[in-house]
Amino acid sequence: MFEMARLEVPIIAIVIGEGSSGGALALGVGNKVLMFENAIYSILSPEGYSSILWKDSSRYKEAAEKMKLTAKDLYDLKIIDKIIKEPVGEDAFEKIANNLKKEIKSSISEMNLKDKQQIVEERYSKFRNMGEYINFEN
Repeated sequence: MFEMARLEVPIIAIVIGEGSSGGALALGVGNKVLMFENAIYSILSPEGYSSILWKDSSRYKEAAEKMKLTAKDLYDLKIIDKIIKEPVGEDAFEKIANNLKKEIKSSISEMNLKDKQQIVEERYSKFRNMGEYINFEN
């Protein structure tokens, strides 16, 4: 991840299903992180989280809510940059593919306007400002 963060080329990461474990951490280093609206993204599965926290993997639903792993949650926390809609119906695959293509093209066009230093600095700043800090001591 350290080496990836220093790359002078844009990185566009896309979560299309279930992004988890150490690979999920690497995705977060992208200049743009896109995510399908029905995908999930976290460093641990809800079953693993509930097993560690409560010693009870059957509490996975409760764990999933606390983990904030949905596209909406992650967008609100500034972990991802864009939610890609997933229409349903007969031509859903084609619509989803077109939505993805549109977002990739848009991200590439935006990144092409930046020089190498901007790309690296913006990536670093984005990563450092992810999430939310809550001080429970006060």
